[in-house]
Parts: sequence; structure tokens; C-alpha cells
Amino acid sequence: MPSDRERDLRDDRAEGRDETPQERADRNWNEVLQELRVLQTGTQILTGFLLALAFQPAFVDLSTGQRAVYLTLVVLSAVSSIVALAPVALHRGLFQQGAKPAVVRFGHVSLVIALSTVSVLVVGVVAFVFDVVAGGETVWWVLFALAMLIVVLWLIVPAIIRARVRANGGGPR
Repeated sequence: MPSDRERDLRDDRAEGRDETPQERADRNWNEVLQELRVLQTGTQILTGFLLALAFQPAFVDLSTGQRAVYLTLVVLSAVSSIVALAPVALHRGLFQQGAKPAVVRFGHVSLVIALSTVSVLVVGVVAFVFDVVAGGETVWWVLFALAMLIVVLWLIVPAIIRARVRANGGGPR
């Protein structure tokens, strides 16, 4: 039978988990780290692709506008990496300071921002390639289709599922 102190340390969230706030922060931090790993891998692949383009012989044939788009994508790629790594840097800076819940909240915000920059980056890279290879109106159709796919899968589907979970009495209280 748990003592009064142990009962007081248990979390009061009614979601079926019996964990303290610190245990929840540890679990959530592990989830943030897993998501960061996935995001960072994709960003690194895109960054490598972008950096390799500048050393291709056809790069000199790009128009001034295409070069501007390319450089914007390179900077956006760097920003994505920096934002995605910010929670890790914060965790290192606050290591053993008892700030894990704040680190997890910061990690969540950083991941949302990094996902936003990566979504623009992915659409931009594909649009850039279509502009160089096909040109014309095709670029706008591809850009629109990919942007809509991101909106549906990353925003609308989670919103629908969140609403259904809440309607069924689930979710955080």
C-alpha cells in the first residue's frame, strides 16, 4: 500500500497511466527525441541534396531567380536543422537542473516550428527541381498539390482525430 507521500507524488491525470510528473516528463522527452531523430534525418538528406546541387555542371545555367530560390532553400535547410537541434542544446544546458518539463514544452514548440520549416523546405525543393527540369506552369501545380497534401496530413487529419478523441471523453484533462 503506497504511503501518503507516494500517493501525493502520483500524477492526477486520468488517462490510465500511473506516473509522477517527472516520469511523464521523462517519457515525453523520449518521445520528443524520437521525433527529432526522424525530422533531423529527413532534413539532413534534403540539405545534402541541396549542397550537392551547387557543384553540378548545370548549376551555372540557373537563372538569377532560380539561384535566389536555391539559396533561400539552403538557408531554410540550415534554419530547420538549428531549430530541430535547439531542444537538445537546451537539455544539455539545463542538464540535472530539474527543468525537464520546461525542456519538453520547449521541445514541443521547436518541433512544431521545425515541421513548419521542413514543410516549406520539402515543397520548395520539389518545386525548385520541377522549375529547373520542366519549368512553366507545372511548378505551380506541383507546389499546390504538395502544400495541400501537407495541410491535409499534418493539420486536418490530426484535428479530426483530436476532435473524435475529445468527443469520446479521451485526451488530456
